[in-house]
Amino acid sequence: MQLQVTNSPFNESQVELLNRLLPSLTETQKIWLSGYISALQSAAVTPNGTEPQSITAAVANTDVISAVGASAVSREVTVLFGSQTGNSQRLAGSLSRKLEEQGYQVTLASMNTFRPNGLKKVENLLLLVSTHGEGEPPDNARSFYEFIYSKRAPQLDNLRFSVLALGDTSYEFFCQTGKDFDQRLEELGGKRLTPRVDCDLDYDDQVAEWFESVLSSLNGQSNAHALAAEVVKASEAAESEGSDYSRNNPFRAEVLENLNLNGRGSDRETRHLELSLEGSNLQFEPGDSLGVYPENHPELVDAIIGAMGWNSGETVPFNKKGEEGTLREALLYHYDITVLTKPLLEQAVQFSSVSGLGELLSPGRQQDLKDYIQGRDLLDLVQDFGPWQAPARSFVTILRKLPARLYSIASSWKANPDEVHFTVRAVRYQAHGRDRYGVCSVHCAERVQPGGTLPIYIQHNPNFKLPANSDVPIIMIGPGTGVAPFRSFLEEREELGAQGKSWLIYGDRHFVTDFLYQTDWQRMLNDGVLTKLDVAFSRDTEEKVYVQHRIMEKSREIYEWLKEGAHIYICGDEKHMAHDVHSALITVIQQEGGISPEEAAAYLEDMQQQGRYQRDVY
Repeated sequence: MQLQVTNSPFNESQVELLNRLLPSLTETQKIWLSGYISALQSAAVTPNGTEPQSITAAVANTDVISAVGASAVSREVTVLFGSQTGNSQRLAGSLSRKLEEQGYQVTLASMNTFRPNGLKKVENLLLLVSTHGEGEPPDNARSFYEFIYSKRAPQLDNLRFSVLALGDTSYEFFCQTGKDFDQRLEELGGKRLTPRVDCDLDYDDQVAEWFESVLSSLNGQSNAHALAAEVVKASEAAESEGSDYSRNNPFRAEVLENLNLNGRGSDRETRHLELSLEGSNLQFEPGDSLGVYPENHPELVDAIIGAMGWNSGETVPFNKKGEEGTLREALLYHYDITVLTKPLLEQAVQFSSVSGLGELLSPGRQQDLKDYIQGRDLLDLVQDFGPWQAPARSFVTILRKLPARLYSIASSWKANPDEVHFTVRAVRYQAHGRDRYGVCSVHCAERVQPGGTLPIYIQHNPNFKLPANSDVPIIMIGPGTGVAPFRSFLEEREELGAQGKSWLIYGDRHFVTDFLYQTDWQRMLNDGVLTKLDVAFSRDTEEKVYVQHRIMEKSREIYEWLKEGAHIYICGDEKHMAHDVHSALITVIQQEGGISPEEAAAYLEDMQQQGRYQRDVY
């Protein structure tokens, strides 16, 4: 909205200056400016009638004016994180170190290790949390989440807080956990230091803006912009751990091997890929993930360009950094064209020449919008709501960056130096009258050959790690491609000469065609690296048998392993398998331990807090 001379107290030249300045300000700059003006007003009238303070003094006053109007903000800051794959944890660590350098006393903790009763003593709280599954908190945030939504949660009238929420706009409950924390802390009496920021997968700019706002609000940090940029860089440096390559600068890894693990006659295609890391200085540990940047399918790219009547050779921006290239390159390598999101449709409506898209976005049609988005891609959108008045150069800027796909690493760096292996199942299905497919999985299955390259980076996951003591027993539960990280675990234990027992519970459809890494497990059993193997092939028997059924069958033995201090690991499908396995484990603990279901759940939660129960589920 523009100021007008007629409806403001400013003259024409002042209005012109303000209308040029205000649209260019960030939220942080607006907050600072508001504090600055308040300080000037305070300086203009003094109790003893002396002359007003100088502008320099007034600006100095803004150093102790917070966004919530307090006269001074404590130098003690508590930073809590809830993280499934490590992003929130890494960002929280970088922020904490930067705050300490600025003289703040920082308490950094995972939500499941922080004593929730201590929350009433906290004055400044920074909360960084991802959202998992269908709007659920990550594993290490669950107990804290349940506490603040319980009747035991204290009033927090002295609390100042801010929430950074990480998520993915392709999910219905985008950043829901962060939104829930933000709302509940306010309900308990807390005041926001700065508004919550919800981050999509390409989150660097949003994270920097949030850090900048937080630092400005904490005693008016005048150098907040520079410090925020340093925090993001420090987080990326921690992610790459000494390598020049990271999420924002992926390494082009040569493909050494690409094998189909399924036997002839299987209705599935699962690829095992081996990549060279030579020259990258990238390293990893068992439990870490490999980030892979895929290519969109050329047929889909060409169909979209044709439907829009664009020129594939037209020059368009690749990103916000000013890099440019052809439209076809942009849609192949840089932009997400297979997932529709509500934010995308809300921006696309400006280019549509028909009213249908706007009607779909109208209040009261949330379910219709959800149904439309599900299973459709950009080609559906441009075909369903055309004709379009959309120059390619403008239209691509509303698309989000093509996100990397994360895969559990299936090899040990110690066993295979300068290599990384991963496992991916090709996803193919039909929806809305067209063949559909997983972007990265089908790219790997159909268009990646030995000698080619893939842009990759290492995603370190501190929440899915082998016991520090290799003599500790481990139980690994991983059906389908969820078995991948356990190949890494056992290769590592073999290299270390571990003496601890190991038990793998694996499931898939058919023994003959779908037993992934069968020869590896057999060799490890023969060599004593793998102590025990149980399998469940659901389609080989009249009654379907899954890994949770094997857990129940081996109830007594599993409980004995737990009493010996065994660590349990689960990897795979979060929506069904992980919940069923979790329930089975609670039943085992309840029955074999002779305790109540509530006590069994608490036992498993205690294991989780000790790091003895870890999940890598998706």
